[in-house]
Amino acid sequence: MKRRTIWILIVLMVLTFVGLILLQARYVRINAEMIENQFNDNVQRSLFQTVSLVEENEALEYLSQTLQGVDYSENKNKVLSLQAQNVRLKSNIDSMAENLKLTSEQKNRPSVRLSTSHGKSTIQETSKYLQDKFKQNFSRSKTILDQAVFRWMKEIDQKDITDRINFDELNSILEKVLVNNGVSLPFTYSVVDKQGKVIYQCHKEIHAQILDKKNNIYTQRFFPLEESNKVAYLQVNFPTKQNYILSSMNLLLPSIVLIALVLGVFIVAIIIIFRQKQLNNMKNDFVNNMTHEFKTPISSISLASQMLQDPGVGKTPETLKHISNVIRDETKRLSFQVEKVLQMAIFEKDKSILRLNEMRINPLISDIISNFSLKVTSKGGKITSNLKATYDVALIDEVHFTNVIFNLMDNALKYTDKPLLLTVETWNDIKNLYISIEDNGIGISKEDLKRIFEKFYRVHTGNLHNVKGFGLGLAYVKKIITEHKGTIKVESELKIGTKFIITIPTLKN
Repeated sequence: MKRRTIWILIVLMVLTFVGLILLQARYVRINAEMIENQFNDNVQRSLFQTVSLVEENEALEYLSQTLQGVDYSENKNKVLSLQAQNVRLKSNIDSMAENLKLTSEQKNRPSVRLSTSHGKSTIQETSKYLQDKFKQNFSRSKTILDQAVFRWMKEIDQKDITDRINFDELNSILEKVLVNNGVSLPFTYSVVDKQGKVIYQCHKEIHAQILDKKNNIYTQRFFPLEESNKVAYLQVNFPTKQNYILSSMNLLLPSIVLIALVLGVFIVAIIIIFRQKQLNNMKNDFVNNMTHEFKTPISSISLASQMLQDPGVGKTPETLKHISNVIRDETKRLSFQVEKVLQMAIFEKDKSILRLNEMRINPLISDIISNFSLKVTSKGGKITSNLKATYDVALIDEVHFTNVIFNLMDNALKYTDKPLLLTVETWNDIKNLYISIEDNGIGISKEDLKRIFEKFYRVHTGNLHNVKGFGLGLAYVKKIITEHKGTIKVESELKIGTKFIITIPTLKN
């Protein structure tokens, strides 16, 4: 896939996710506003009903006290008179009903006769009489109530708000009205005047909540239809309102989690795409390097075979020896390159590839140094060893562990622009054996240090154009050391040198 195509896909996916997130955020905001508005309406309705009930209770209590107190004693005669008239009226109505019953039973008498004990002879006159009596009784009762209400209205302006409101009843009324309107959140309330001074404050304890958020306070005036200088307001606070709104939107959480999950998958997919593209580029470089590495020994062997077949070339012993040496060296070189390629199979195996045996490390490293010293001295270099590990017995795979040490030494020889000074040391503590291989080569930059153990990765060598390889050496080293349950770290500075430190566990004494 082309890099441009990848970037186009990334841009389209980013735009899609941004649009999806914006739509989800807008939906969440609208849903939260709708829940909050519904809650606000329920609370405002509850507060209005509460102050209305408080006002009605005040009126009923005053009228009850008035009718049962002074007014009742002053109008006792009037009340007794009204009761006597009501008794006579009830007697007349009962008499009229009895006469109507008797009349209905006399089928042979077509006329209707009514009792005239009340002094009236027709139904219309009786009905009118009863209506007049009702109006008189109603008028007297209304007069009494009007007088009581008039005195009540005069006394209101003189009363303090604490005398007009029963705060114990207020708490009970407020709780019941809120529950009836679907509001069951914990709340606190207070009664304040128009300057905001607290007249009464309830003492409910609501822990771990902030009580002074303005958007959680609702206000309703007491006695809203009165024109009075002593104005009071009911203020109710819902500290858990925000938690209630969030809990009401719990069905949105799965969609948010899914969006986050898809976004995470998208990011991981992008990272994998770029890594795969980078790996593909590395593999292409590997194939190119492998082609060149194989081409040279194959060409040399082909040329040597042609010389043997050419009758014009003298077949002297010296010539034959030279040709055979060329074939042998190039065959070794080709075998070494094939071995490098076969190392790739190691990285694809999950199971251990090692055949571990109990061995001493110091003698093994000494043998490797002896075999490698010829290469170093031929280029004017020197190897110094300081194998001071007192206990060097470990479980290792001899072949692969030898390859690890050889690869590190060979890299030191390849990546140097001056005579090599190579130092090999060993030491140990109670549990581990440490192996250090230090050179004075060109060094490794900080950017490359992070990636030198990656498969197919090759460090930029600047002016050293003769350095060839597949980018598998250090990845192979890392793999083998890990299989030995050990670790490897590197310290390096440009133009100063590089130091590899291997740690592997030792066998117990």
